[in-house]
Amino acid sequence: MASVAATPARTPNGPGPGEASASFPTVASVPGPQEPEEEGEEEPAEIHLCVLWNSGYLGIAYYDTSDSTIHFMPDAPDHESLKLLQRVLDEIDPRSVVTSAKQDENMTRFLGKLASQEHREPKRPEIIFLPSVDFGLEISKQRLLSGNYSFIPDSMTTTEKILFLSSIIPFDCLLMVRALGGLLKFLGRRRIGVELEEYNVSVPILGFKKFVLTNLVSIDQDTYSVLQIFKSESHPSVYKVASGLKEGLSLFGILNRCRCKWGEKLLRLWFTRPTQDLGELNSRLDVIQFFLLPQNLDMAQMLHRLLGHIKNVPLILKRMKLSHTKVSDWQVLYKTVYSALGLRDACRSLPQSIQLFRDIAQEFSDDLHHIASLIGKVVDFEGSLAENRFTVLPNIDPEIDEKKRRLMGLPSFLTEVARKELENLDSRIPSCSVIYIPLIGFLLSIPRLPSMVETSDFEIEGLDFMFLSEEKLHYRSARTKELDALLGDLHCDIRDQETLLMHQLQCQVLARAAVLTRVLDLASRLDVLLALASAARDYGYSRPRYSPQLLGVRIQNGRHPLMELCARTFVPNSAECGGDIGRVKVITGPNSSGKSIYLKQVGLITFMALVGSFVPAEEAEIGAVDAIFTRIHSCESISLGLSTFMIDLNQVAKAVNNATERSLVLVDEFGKGTNTVDGLALLAAVIRHWLALGPTCPHVFVAEHFPELGTGSCTMETCEDGDDLVFFYQVCEGVARASHASHTATQAGLPEKLIARGKQVSDLIRSGKPIKPVQELLKEKQMENCQTLVDKFLKLDLEDPSLDLDIFMSQEVLPAATTIL
Repeated sequence: MASVAATPARTPNGPGPGEASASFPTVASVPGPQEPEEEGEEEPAEIHLCVLWNSGYLGIAYYDTSDSTIHFMPDAPDHESLKLLQRVLDEIDPRSVVTSAKQDENMTRFLGKLASQEHREPKRPEIIFLPSVDFGLEISKQRLLSGNYSFIPDSMTTTEKILFLSSIIPFDCLLMVRALGGLLKFLGRRRIGVELEEYNVSVPILGFKKFVLTNLVSIDQDTYSVLQIFKSESHPSVYKVASGLKEGLSLFGILNRCRCKWGEKLLRLWFTRPTQDLGELNSRLDVIQFFLLPQNLDMAQMLHRLLGHIKNVPLILKRMKLSHTKVSDWQVLYKTVYSALGLRDACRSLPQSIQLFRDIAQEFSDDLHHIASLIGKVVDFEGSLAENRFTVLPNIDPEIDEKKRRLMGLPSFLTEVARKELENLDSRIPSCSVIYIPLIGFLLSIPRLPSMVETSDFEIEGLDFMFLSEEKLHYRSARTKELDALLGDLHCDIRDQETLLMHQLQCQVLARAAVLTRVLDLASRLDVLLALASAARDYGYSRPRYSPQLLGVRIQNGRHPLMELCARTFVPNSAECGGDIGRVKVITGPNSSGKSIYLKQVGLITFMALVGSFVPAEEAEIGAVDAIFTRIHSCESISLGLSTFMIDLNQVAKAVNNATERSLVLVDEFGKGTNTVDGLALLAAVIRHWLALGPTCPHVFVAEHFPELGTGSCTMETCEDGDDLVFFYQVCEGVARASHASHTATQAGLPEKLIARGKQVSDLIRSGKPIKPVQELLKEKQMENCQTLVDKFLKLDLEDPSLDLDIFMSQEVLPAATTIL
């Protein structure tokens, strides 16, 4: 509230000279657009999926609330078991699945199984059925073409709009078009994200993006878990317990050095979508290799700093679409756009032979400069933060400037008005003020006198009483009414006109939303590759090679990327399979000799190469790999209702049924969950099955304690030094004939007697001799039984007439004799 007060002092003889004062809200110092500010909190992202299945083909579309974008997948063939649909569900984890109520048996069975997965709570998706008429082809096309999209200029005609959308959406994919139509119907009915808005406000859609799942490497969730590619832990902060988890020690955790949130999101997407596309992989490696050159280190650091200012543009565009823009949003957008221009200028000085640099240099168009220039010339950041609303700089609108000058000149003017009003008031009134209140107007304010007790006492001739506040009476006078007519509601007029300018500025930005979305895509890609380059530099990684003709992998002196960070020394090992070397490798060795680490190392190096990262090895040559299967660790869960051995069997069965000649299979100590002979027999049968496939046998690494499995055997090198066992953690040719379990038991702290007895029983089993009780223990037991029998004899009272010696001998002496003799 702006107020102007004139408070003349009165003497006993009458009015004296007046003392005028003016008061306005204090303007606090606030950060300008150059200073950092916190980004607004973001609502949890949700994904809503729409799917149709017909004649062996899938049509899929989903809406992501995090960026208000619709993603669609062109019609793709799928097996009757809907494996492709399951892969999509595992990857995007939708909040709801929308489909037609009219479905065939395969889809009905699949959705029923999905709805019954109780162990997925609370992430189990909601299954929603819409009438089949909502998925009609023509009505779906009509919904698509009649949608209100901010990225399409309003000046386009209907024909131009159809041509524009046809360049983005393949309308010849009929199932996909129907899925898009059903998704739009669902979004409109549920009003996702705009539940509390007026009904004429539609769900914001900031773009359409195509996604495909071709050339992807198949990796299941068990493999991600056992290889520690991802590892979630509870957040230690008590303030973030409710918000969920943090990343623990994992491959993602050590490689994630992204500066912006969308870079981290893209890195996670790459990890969930390892690819066989050699062009894509080599393009990623080219950028990493460029930034690893010593002369490019300063450029990498500068780009990394600029990427730290790339913020959540989709959230800002969504707020603009809904007219919910905050002052901080304009600051964030301003810094994001100028940082993007900095990235463009930097990339123009880099080699244009690298595709990413060329894309940034070309696609970060002058529209960015136009947006930044508009925001910088129009928005008054300091004034906006002070008033907590959008305000414009001077010289933008003459009418606004004039009204602001009037508003700022009110103190002296209203002081004169107050002085004149005081001359006409009762002499008992010591002072008065003329104040301006937005939406109400100009009022005369006088202090409440002691004689003014009842409401009737507030009446003053020539004044209209309005209200009482803080012992001040507020009135309308002839002069204040004249001020209302002359000046009007200046504050509201200024706010309305500035809001209109904000709306026009928002329209200018939304019309260029496509370039902002592209900025985010390319900037996040650059952010990920800079993060991978930084990790490769610090950890000494090397560039892998891809050989489509090679069926298998060749790793020279590879290292486990996580274990080498935890161990004081790490012994590198080489690995090779395929070709003349053979496709099945069996690694034997004692407990704690490094077999499991070796298997995980092979899997992680292969995985890192398939996401386009440098790898922890001197050299790595990766052949055509289409899947990675593991049986390394049993993920036990009560909700699954399965035994440990059954889970092991399921993991192996998945590899047996799905692995191809281009798959990598890692098996660690399979069969230990059941009888030794049965477990060995099952493992031998599985290996024999793969070997019998000949050229279509997958690439298999097996770690076991069974020396009977002699196929392609290697062992972890050890040396016995007296009673001690020395581990070299080095793979060499040969077979381990002993597990050295006693040495591991000693390290675990078991008593020496137990270990000695264990060795004795093990030797008897190997020699085929019967296992007999320990003689010393047997003699001790006999002496205890003899002493017990003697004590019973001594307690007998032979003079007792009721004593029956025959009964005593038959019930006490004879049974005890069998344990003594």
